[in-house]
Amino acid sequence: MGSVSTVSKLVLALVGVVVLALFFTFVQVGAAGEPGDTGPVAVASTTTSTSTSTTTSTTTSTIPATTTTTLPPKGTVVIHGAGDVNLDPNYISALGANGYAYAWEGVDELFRGDDLTVINLECAPTDIIAPEPKEFVFRCPTESLSSLASAGIEIASLGNNHSGDHGKEGLVDGRANLIAVGVAPVGAGKDAAEAGAPVVFEAEGWRIAVIGFGGVVPNPPWIATADRAGMRDGDDISSMVEAIEAADEMADIVVVAIHWGVELDREPRSEDVERAEAMVAAGADVIFGHHAHRLQPFEMVDGAAVFWGLGNFVWPNYSKAASTTGVGRAIIRPDGSIEACLIPAFIERPGQPVLTGEPDCGRDR
Repeated sequence: MGSVSTVSKLVLALVGVVVLALFFTFVQVGAAGEPGDTGPVAVASTTTSTSTSTTTSTTTSTIPATTTTTLPPKGTVVIHGAGDVNLDPNYISALGANGYAYAWEGVDELFRGDDLTVINLECAPTDIIAPEPKEFVFRCPTESLSSLASAGIEIASLGNNHSGDHGKEGLVDGRANLIAVGVAPVGAGKDAAEAGAPVVFEAEGWRIAVIGFGGVVPNPPWIATADRAGMRDGDDISSMVEAIEAADEMADIVVVAIHWGVELDREPRSEDVERAEAMVAAGADVIFGHHAHRLQPFEMVDGAAVFWGLGNFVWPNYSKAASTTGVGRAIIRPDGSIEACLIPAFIERPGQPVLTGEPDCGRDR
């Protein structure tokens, strides 16, 4: 988690419920869900570099260093993103044997020393047991969730094909359970407005909005509507654009977590490129993608850092390809310039990713 000295986060305001986290506060505000809803909008970026990056290269772009009358002068912000995290001890027995803190021992202080960390939580974070009729059903018991906050994770995306594995009640309960331990959920909720609402943080004088989308849908009822719980639609480009444009108006930086692509792919597909280009044009500055269970490259798309697929993270180490992973790192400088890189990692033991290299960007942080 980002240090207290560098992060002052807004109070989460959803349905009038205010939650004070141990080291930070956050606020979640209404987003575009159904037609006519209003919500998040992102910061437009201008490109100074558009080259493709690997795990050993760094790219830089620039966004407007806008100022506000309520925030202090802007400093350097460090944002990390990780891929699929599964804390189900029935799927990863090592977690039951060693405790949930075991999952984070290989990342050292990386997440605790940054300003914001976003993960994809690939399970229903609930003690409600109501399994859906599907091949893979994951449940992260509530006792596992405090390990996320202890590791320094501020945001967990539930916009994926497993957050509803234990039904609508389990999904809504899971959101509340994350909030209770000081982790902000995005990408799913009791209705479309809640599922699409961004979480807004303040860090080093920057206002940062984070929004989640689910583009891998087990069946249509998994998508949230005005009167149905579920995940935020990650396939409807027009509504995604509307949501991001809304987040941009309330924040300097917009970060997107999106579940997309096809399992085992190592490169993005054309439909994902189309969505990314539309989101960037709408104002997204950083995009953290996941779902393929394979690490994919990252590149600068019209000035925004797009991590196409961050692979598995807290996951079984089935094979070398499945265990090769990384942490997406984005650095926003006081002048608005963005540096981005992938920090290499490997799942050396079941459920335990280990950093295998140093970041090539933002080493001064």
